[in-house]
Amino acid sequence: MQLRLPDLETHLAKSLLPIYLVSGDEPLQTLEAADAVRRAARTRGHDAREILEADGKFNWDRLAGEAGNLSLFGDRRLLELRMPGGRPGAQGSAAIAEYAARPPEDAVLLVVAPKLERDQARSAWVRAVDDVGAVIQIWPVEADRLAAWVAQRMRQRGLQPGPGVAELLAERAEGNLLACVQEIEKLLLIKGPGPVARDEAADAVADSARYDVYRLVDCALEGDALRSLRMLRGLRAEGTAASVVLWALARELRTLASVAHALEHGTRPEQALQAQKVWDKRRALVQKAVKRGRARDWQALLAACARCDLAIKGQDVADPWLLLEDVTLVTAGTVPLRASGG
Repeated sequence: MQLRLPDLETHLAKSLLPIYLVSGDEPLQTLEAADAVRRAARTRGHDAREILEADGKFNWDRLAGEAGNLSLFGDRRLLELRMPGGRPGAQGSAAIAEYAARPPEDAVLLVVAPKLERDQARSAWVRAVDDVGAVIQIWPVEADRLAAWVAQRMRQRGLQPGPGVAELLAERAEGNLLACVQEIEKLLLIKGPGPVARDEAADAVADSARYDVYRLVDCALEGDALRSLRMLRGLRAEGTAASVVLWALARELRTLASVAHALEHGTRPEQALQAQKVWDKRRALVQKAVKRGRARDWQALLAACARCDLAIKGQDVADPWLLLEDVTLVTAGTVPLRASGG
């Protein structure tokens, strides 16, 4: 059976199937879905747990072996098959299908895998799981639904978000659900349960250094070179790691390079921005910046970031903070991209 994530807890309260396949690339929801299955299994007496890591060297005979093993003490088991690659191959597909054909009565099998591609979702082993168990596919929370998701999580934790609070947390975490939850927990720890105003949330969540790194990037995209430089030097004075600043700048430059490349090959701006998962509120900012250079220019600036990374690791004699200044100023448009070299 296909099982929606919102229906999982209700399902598990009523029944426990022989096999569950949890598939998705969103870490928090994938983790929580797997945890829900684990809790339900423990509640029904599956106290023994065996973890099978199906990497490239995994022997699929182990799955059949575990299926055939009977506990000497009659313990019920939870078998957890982790497939980081997502594709079990011919041998793995056959092993899972064979297990599904004759699942042991004393065991529940939990399979955790990345997002299933279209061909994988229709494969024989997934159909075999679907016949006797449940397939739970995890989908990312869309940007236009994220604020509502944050508000719901806050209420579950006893917080009552005021106007703009959920939107603030969603924006600060940039769609990372794990980061959203961490900010909610931090807010609960600082304030305790009850109403939360936007100003209170802004003061409480996300440490200032991290937030200023994001503001630095936005200032550079906006083309405000002087303010960007002041913020960069302020981050250095506050003890922010150069690697954190480099990560934020390089991340944005990769987006600019990808968007520029797509535009140069005829992709419409909205499609190019959507493909890179640029948030609606930041699209005008990214569009403004991307006009300052071509894809090869942004790639050249990424090469400068690579040199900065070497300097941070002590493999280049240059001062990494001076290199970060160069990258920031070029990003802001003070120096034409084509004149910046790389």
